[in-house]
Amino acid sequence: MATETSQSSHPTSDWQELVARKRRECQDKIPREWTLSEDVLKEVPQHLLEYNLPRRSGLLSDIELDITENYTATELLVKLASGQVSSLVVTTAFSKRAAIAQQVTSCLTETFFPEALERARFLDEYLQREGNPIGPLHGLPVSLKDSFCLEGVQSTVGYVACLNNPPATKNSALVTMLLELGAVLYVKTNIPQTMMTGDSENNIFGRTLNPHNTSLTAGGSSGGEGALVAFRGSILGVGTDIAGSIRIPSLCCGVYGFKPTTARVPFGGQFSGVMEGLPGLIPSAGPLGHNLMDLKLFMDTVIGSGNAWEYDHTAAAVPWNKTATVGSDRNGSLTIGVLSEDKHFPLHPPVKRALERAVEALTKAGHRIVRIENDSKENLSVAYASRLAFQYLTYGPHVDNIGPSGEPLVASVAKFASPMFSGTWPVEQEQDTLYKVSELHVAREKVSNAWRQEWVEKKLDVILAPGSQNTAVGYDTYGWPPYTVMWNLLDYPACIIPFGKASKELDPEEMKTGDDVQPDYHPEEVDGAPCAIQIVTPRFQDEKCLAAAELIERAIRD
Repeated sequence: MATETSQSSHPTSDWQELVARKRRECQDKIPREWTLSEDVLKEVPQHLLEYNLPRRSGLLSDIELDITENYTATELLVKLASGQVSSLVVTTAFSKRAAIAQQVTSCLTETFFPEALERARFLDEYLQREGNPIGPLHGLPVSLKDSFCLEGVQSTVGYVACLNNPPATKNSALVTMLLELGAVLYVKTNIPQTMMTGDSENNIFGRTLNPHNTSLTAGGSSGGEGALVAFRGSILGVGTDIAGSIRIPSLCCGVYGFKPTTARVPFGGQFSGVMEGLPGLIPSAGPLGHNLMDLKLFMDTVIGSGNAWEYDHTAAAVPWNKTATVGSDRNGSLTIGVLSEDKHFPLHPPVKRALERAVEALTKAGHRIVRIENDSKENLSVAYASRLAFQYLTYGPHVDNIGPSGEPLVASVAKFASPMFSGTWPVEQEQDTLYKVSELHVAREKVSNAWRQEWVEKKLDVILAPGSQNTAVGYDTYGWPPYTVMWNLLDYPACIIPFGKASKELDPEEMKTGDDVQPDYHPEEVDGAPCAIQIVTPRFQDEKCLAAAELIERAIRD
C-alpha cells in the first residue's frame, strides 16, 4: 500500500485554531443556495429518513428528487449513456443532496462541487460530440472515503496534525480508474480518528450521525459513506475494510456493503496515517450502495477483464467472472452454513430474530441449512479469531499522528476496546517481534485450514452469519467487531444485506453484556434501527458471494 503523504512535520500547540480554520473552509465550499436555514435546522427530528428533509427543504427540484430517490445506479447509467438525462443534472442533484446530508449528519470531509460540475459538463459535451459514453460509469457521481487521494484535495483521515499537509499531488489507483471509467467524483466522506473504531468521529469533522436515528452511531470506519448512501446523497460509494469498516456502517445505516477479497479492487495510493509494510491483516476497498445489482456493477466495472494490476502493483490480475454461478443442483438451491452465536459475543434479540427469520425463509425456499457450532473447535471460534486478529492489529510500532498536534483522543478511541476478555493471547507477548510474527502466521494458517475443512466436509456453498452481535447502538458503545473481523483474518469476501428492523415490541427485554467492550441491548434506544445478515464465501469467490447473496435475498424477501 503506497502512502500519498506522511505524518506532518509541522506540529502546532493550537490545534483548535487549525480545526476552526478547516471547518470554515469546508462550510464556505457549500453553495449558499444549498444551505439550510436556522429555522429549518431547528425543526429537524432525529429520524431523518422518515422526515424526508430533502423534499421539505425545497432545495431540490422535482426532477432532482426523482433522480436521487427512484433509480438504481445501474438504471441511471442507462439513461446517462443514452443521453436521456445529463450528467450535469444528475451530479447537481446528488451534490445538493450530499450538501444537505452534511448539514444534518456531518458525513463529509472534503467537497469539490465546482470541479464535479465542470467534469459533468465535459462528459455531456463528449457524449453529444462523439455519440458514445466515455466509459461504463459515464456521468455517474461516486463518493469516496476520505483515505482515497484525489489530486488537489487534502486527505487528513481525521488527524489534526495532518491539516498541515498539502493537498494530494496524485490520485489513488482506484481514483484514476474511476475517472477513466467515466465517473464523476464530488465528495469525500468522514471517518473515525485512527480509522479503528465503530464510531466515525474525529476532532476535525465531528461525529457522523445515523440518518435513521441521529442518536445512534453510523458505524465506522467508513461511517460517512454509510450515512451518505442511506440519505441517498450518494448512489454508489467506496469504502475500505480491515475489520468491518465497510460492513459495520452498512448494517448500522441499513445499506448494502461488500468487502471483497484483498487485492481484487485496487487499494494503492491511499493515505492511512499508519505504518505500512508490516505483515498482518490487509485492508480491501469495496462498494456501498442501495442494492446488490449496484454492488455487482461496481465490482464488474472496476475489475473487468483483470487489468487492475496495470494501475496498482498490489492488485491481482484476476478478471471478474460474469457467468459465475452458485449452488450444487439444477434448482439453484444452496447448502448454507449458518454461523452459530459465540457465547462470548451474544447476539442482541433483534439480530438473533433477523437471522432466524432468514433461516426459516431459506428453509421454506428449499435451501439446505447446516448449523456451524463455532464453540466446538477453537480454530472455528469467533472469539479466538477475534483475539488473533486483534493481536495482528496491535503488535509492532505505530505512527503517532495524535500527539504532535496536542488534540485529545475521541471517546471511542480512548476506550481502547479489545476482545481479550474472551480468552488468552494466541501468541505470547514476551516474544521477539520476528518470532511473534511467525507464530501469528502459524496460528492464522491453522484457523484457515480448519475453515477449509469445514467448507469441504459439509459441502457448503455459502455461510450465513450475523454482521454484528448488535444493530447500530448509542455513541461510543459499538466496541469490538468479532463477527466481521474474523472474515478479514481469513480474507473471505463478505456482503451485508439489510433485513428487518429492531422492535421494542417484539424484543422488549433489556440485555446486559457485563463488560465495556461490547454494547448492552436497550430496546427503546435502538427501536427501528436496521438489522442485517452477512453472506460469506472463501477467498477469491467474490462472484459467488454476490451470486449467492442474490439467491438468498430473493428467498428472504419472498
